Order: sequence, then C-alpha cells, then structure tokens
Amino acid sequence: MDFKLTEEQTAIADMAKSLFTDTCTDEFMRAYDDAGQGTMSDLWQACIETGLQGVIIPEAQGGIDLGMTELSLVLQAQGGALGQVPLWRHQVTATAVAKFGHGDFESVAQAAAEGTNLLTLAFNLVNTHSEANVAVEKNDGELKLNGLVQSVAVAGLADYILLPLTLDNEARWALIASTTSGLSLTKGQMTHGEEVADVHLNDVVINESALLNSLANRWLVPRILASLASLQLGVSAEHISKTVEYISERKQFGRAIGSFQAVQMAMADTKISLEALRSSVWQLCFRLDNDLGCEHEALATAWQACEAGHIIGHKAQHVHGGFGVDISYIIYRYLYWSRAISLNLGGSPALLAKLGDALSENDKLGWKYDLDENYAN
Repeated sequence: MDFKLTEEQTAIADMAKSLFTDTCTDEFMRAYDDAGQGTMSDLWQACIETGLQGVIIPEAQGGIDLGMTELSLVLQAQGGALGQVPLWRHQVTATAVAKFGHGDFESVAQAAAEGTNLLTLAFNLVNTHSEANVAVEKNDGELKLNGLVQSVAVAGLADYILLPLTLDNEARWALIASTTSGLSLTKGQMTHGEEVADVHLNDVVINESALLNSLANRWLVPRILASLASLQLGVSAEHISKTVEYISERKQFGRAIGSFQAVQMAMADTKISLEALRSSVWQLCFRLDNDLGCEHEALATAWQACEAGHIIGHKAQHVHGGFGVDISYIIYRYLYWSRAISLNLGGSPALLAKLGDALSENDKLGWKYDLDENYAN
C-alpha cells in the first residue's frame, strides 16, 4: 500500500496541526483544566472558520466533500493536541443525515456545513442499539420513545442528536431535536474534559421521517470506529513523543534514563503498537473511501486502538515514574484521553466478541482477502 499523501491531504494535515498545536499550548491546557471547561468554544469556532467541521460533508450541502482519509488526518492532529471539540461527531452525523435522511432534514445538514448548528450522535458501546435501552412504539406514522441513552457527548450543546434504536429487530438511527418535548438531559463531564449528558426520553413522539434509511447503520458504524481510532493514533503518537523528550532529559546515576536498556525496550514496544495501529487506520480509511467492505477491518482497527492506547499509555506512565501521576504535568492527560476513547469504542474484550460474531458468519479474514493481489488505486 502507498502511504504517501497527496498535496491536498498534506495541506489539510498541516493546517489542522498548526491550528491545534498553536491553540493547545501547555499554558492553555493548564488554564483549561483550572477552569473546568468542557468544549473549547474558541477552538471550535476556529475549526468552523477553517472549514474543518465539514471535511466529509457532501458538497451539495455545502461541505468540502472529502474522504475518511482527510478526516483521519484532521482527527490525528486534534488527538495529538488534545483539542476538546466535537469534530467527528458533528460531521459524521451531518453526512449520515445528508446521505440517508429525509428531505426535511436537508437544512440541518446545510447548517452543519456552515457551522451554524451543532450535531452529535450517541455511541458509547460496540453494540450501541441494544445497549441504548430505548423502547419504541410505532403508531400511525409516528414513533413514541421511552428510555435512557447514557453519556452522549456534547448533548447539552447540540441542536440535534442522532440516537440509535431498535425497530422491527433492526438497528436504526433517528435524528431528534434537543428541544423535543419529553427529552431531558442530565449533564456531566468525562475525566478528560469532554462534556456528556444522559438523554432521558419520556414519551418523546417523533415522525417516522426522523428515521434514517435502514442502510445508515452499516455506513455509520465503521466511520465511527475509524474516527475514534484516528483520534487514538494522534493521542498515542504525541504521548510517545513527549515521553521520548522526557527520558532524553531526565537523568539518574549521571545518565539520561533513555539510555537504560529497560526503558529503551519499553519505548520500542510503544512504537510497535503505534505503527500497528497506524497501518490499520490507513487501511480502514482506504477501504471506506473506495467503498470496499470493511466490517471486520473496522472492528480489528477499533481493537488495535484500544490495545495501543492501553500499552502506550501505561508504559509511558511507567517510565515517567512519579511525574506520570502528577496532574500539574501534562502527560497524565494523554492517559485520560486514551481511556476515554477505549470506553467509547467499548473496550478490547467487547470488540473481540463482536469480531468473533462477525467472523462466525463470514470466514473471510484479512485486509486483502476479497481483493486481487495486484489491486491498486
């Protein structure tokens, strides 16, 4: 596979990296922690001004209409800087609405591309629709919803929430305005700063037109997993970079601790985990952008993200010694982000179980099993 980026992709990656690193300095992050802030509102506005909130939104709705490869580059920059903005949820939701939603929601996707509204979606576990605990009653073209969807990111700020539910034994997604009668929120905050809210549904009545096409779930889930894995790739890459900087300067017994064999071996393990994740992410984005099947690949990449986040996070903490648990030192934030991403993905055991279920119905295992050996694009 050719991992070289095009000039356009390089430009997008450079712009995103510049925006996030210039904003999320150590001083900025300390002030952010002290303030107990959730979403970085000024950074979100900067994302809108540069168009980063509409990378994959179709051109017909006013977006840039690029692929998951380009969005992955942006998310890696976001993860590396720990920029607390709802980039992927906003545009993945908007694009799903544009592709699979009723015509009544055309204006919602257009406003998302313009940055004049905020969209989010509920995804906290691998098997989201069965874990969401939403009871659905269907009657005369309307749906009555009752239940609870936990820890939906930026739900308290969003104009619309894309919620998963089960209808006629099928995973479906419904776009619901946050002001809908019967919908209420219990707000909270994750340890890494992300704003979340439990969404309570008490006799919420929506029109069936609020449902996305039944094909939406198959489109959404791999892109959600690719987005979270891309964030983890950015977080982990910078986690390693800052750790290498630390062990190159920290001295014990008159030597930099990075010269000790045990430390070098630990850091080699982190690099192997990072590159394994990087290869999986790029392969998954390639398949998504070329409309190739990717159910197994998405689950495998999500598992890689959980594993890499765990291995890199804990080895980096270990070689930092006491500094690793000092919340006045920046390194702890990367571990918090890695754990939060893993929780969103569902965790390694759940992902392996899901992958096992998928493979039990289809034994095609491998990134190129279904492609000609000389397949190229």
